[in-house]
Amino acid sequence: QVQLVESGGRLVQAGDSLRLSCAASGHTFGRSAVAWFRQAPEKEREFVASINWNGISTWYTDSVKGRFTISRDNDNDMVFLQMNSLKPEDAADYYCTQKRSEYGPILPGDPAGGLYWGQGTQVTVSS
Repeated sequence: QVQLVESGGRLVQAGDSLRLSCAASGHTFGRSAVAWFRQAPEKEREFVASINWNGISTWYTDSVKGRFTISRDNDNDMVFLQMNSLKPEDAADYYCTQKRSEYGPILPGDPAGGLYWGQGTQVTVSS
């Protein structure tokens, strides 16, 4: 089965940094775009950041530009989200998703993401 496994979420204080990881389990990311989404309580799931299959192109939602960086290590089937200057509004469950590149990129505002999703990792930001 195809599984994505997120890790790294924890409780931090506003202004802190955190790095989330997404690993491909039982498959490879291969030629797939990978994106991070998040969902806070009583809010809809929202796009955060995405990266194309070879790491050349990245996209971010406006609220995280300049603070978050998405990257990938294709040799190890890993995708990362480096989050700096965290704010209380960043608190959410963070999920990664993948989409085959032939179907196009995962772009800011995308409500759907890819076909496969992980179980999520919780980020809590105290003020």
